[in-house]
Formats: sequence, C-alpha cells, structure tokens
Amino acid sequence: MLPLRDDVPANTYPVVTVTIIALNVLVFLYELLLGSKLEYLLLDWAIVPARYTEPDVARHFTIVEQGIPFLSSMFLHGGWVHLLGNMWTLWIFGDNVEDRLGHKRYLGLYLLSGLAAGLMHIVTNANSGVPTIGASGAVAGVMGAYFRFFPHARVETVIPPLFFGPIFVLPAVVFLGWWLLLQFFNGTMTLLAGSSDFAGVAWWAHVGGFGLGFALVLFARRKVPPRVRFRYEEE
Repeated sequence: MLPLRDDVPANTYPVVTVTIIALNVLVFLYELLLGSKLEYLLLDWAIVPARYTEPDVARHFTIVEQGIPFLSSMFLHGGWVHLLGNMWTLWIFGDNVEDRLGHKRYLGLYLLSGLAAGLMHIVTNANSGVPTIGASGAVAGVMGAYFRFFPHARVETVIPPLFFGPIFVLPAVVFLGWWLLLQFFNGTMTLLAGSSDFAGVAWWAHVGGFGLGFALVLFARRKVPPRVRFRYEEE
C-alpha cells in the first residue's frame, strides 16, 4: 500500500522533515557520481552485521568506525524507488509527528528509531556480510509515533501496481497496523528461510524502528486531530 496523503494539518513548518529529505536526496546524488566506487563506500558506511558479530572481522574496526554506520546508513539508498518510497512516506507522516513533538524531540526520535532498526537487523541477521542501507527503519519509527498520536486520522491509499486504480481512505490505525503486520509476516518467513534480508528487504529492521518509535511516545499525551474532510479542487 502506498499512502497519498492524510487529513491531519500541521500547525508548524516541518523543518526537520524537509532537511532530512534534502540530505537523503543529496547523498543519493553523490552515490550516483561514485559509479563503481560505490561498493567501497557501502562497505565503510553501511551496516554489515558480520562486522559486529564476527570477532575476526570486528577487531579491524575501532569503536568509532563501528558506530558511524548506524547513522550514515540511514542516508544511503539503493535506487530511486528505494529513496522515493522512504522519503514520500516520511513526508506524509513526518510533518504531523514533528508538529506534535517539536523539532528537537522529533529529530531524536528519528535517529533513535534508525539506531534501533540497525540493532534489530544485526540481531536477526547476525552473520551476514551484505551491506544494509536505507532510511526505512528511521521512517518506521515516525510511523510508530504517528500510530500512537493519530490513530483515527484518515489516509488516502493506493495499492501497487494499481497506481491509477481506486483510492482507498483508511483509518491510520488500519493502514499502519496492516503495514506492521506485513513486516512481521515477511520477517518471520525470511527468518525461516535463513535470512532476514531475503529479497533485499530487512523486515525486522522495520519492526524494530516502528516499535521504538511507538515506545518513545507511548506516555506522551495524544493530540486528537481535527475533523478535516478531503477536499478536491479543479483548476
């Protein structure tokens, strides 16, 4: 399912969300310029689980070198679809969460969710030598916070590949709940297959990010969104 928009207006400009999106786009453009050298960048800046779980590999890295990928991997993407999917989802849900938490706390939630996603991926895919990149885990944390704050918001949704098909309006609790259920299901299936990043997706990283994002705001007071109808204008 692909979200198109929600019906919760933000009262403040989402400066952190916009900045994160801009940084991700700039980093991806830099990736494109590297060409064949990109592989070396990924080995240094992506999360490679074996670097942390294999003693013979881990001893070649300092603590700082081991810590950097948890941040840098959040700003690397494997293609335009990967990038646009993550950034569009962040744009849909991030402005409201940033509005609710404030800029600083929102940034903290985003980064901590990305960290949790990285740790979850290492735990569930311990011996993998495959570099893992993407903002999905951090974005999942924002989705988890949105799930807590705005469960009754409505989300316009299309179902790929039927991008020009019917538009469904779903409660956020249904949209996000179904999304999380798919992560659990696919994650379980891929663990049974022997790899948590089967088909190129680190499903459990998404679960870890969503779970931490939800947990971080669990005891925050929930703001009830105003009743706003979707409006369609013609030019």
